[in-house]
Amino acid sequence: MADQTRTHQDIIVRDTSFPEGRDHPKARQMVKAATAVTAGGSLLVLSGLTLAGTVIALTVATPLLVIFSPVLVPAMITVVLIITGFLASGGFGIAAITAFSWLYRHMTGAGADQRIESARMKFGSRGQDTKFGQHNIGVQQQHQQKAL
Repeated sequence: MADQTRTHQDIIVRDTSFPEGRDHPKARQMVKAATAVTAGGSLLVLSGLTLAGTVIALTVATPLLVIFSPVLVPAMITVVLIITGFLASGGFGIAAITAFSWLYRHMTGAGADQRIESARMKFGSRGQDTKFGQHNIGVQQQHQQKAL
């Protein structure tokens, strides 16, 4: 009976140190530890079973691999080369389609005529640079600026 009677001071101290809805820190730590041990233990067991299965499968498969290796090695090399060829072909095809679609959009988009004319002017000025020689480029640009 003495344990059930609490003074007003005991109630106030308990209520201020642990707000409502919160557990004791020790209980929370115990739950976390139990959860971690359970999860870790089950994962450790699964890891051990996987290792044991791998060792057994390798033990059984090793004689078969040794017997069939003259056939399997060239077959694997052939399969790898075929897969590599298909992947490279697909990659080059996608790159070509992307380049052609970009070129089409670039040439038919807004202001395409202006871009073509600008490119034509640049090529024309390069031709004049070649015609007059590299040493006259500065003089030619001064003449063009005066003309404008």
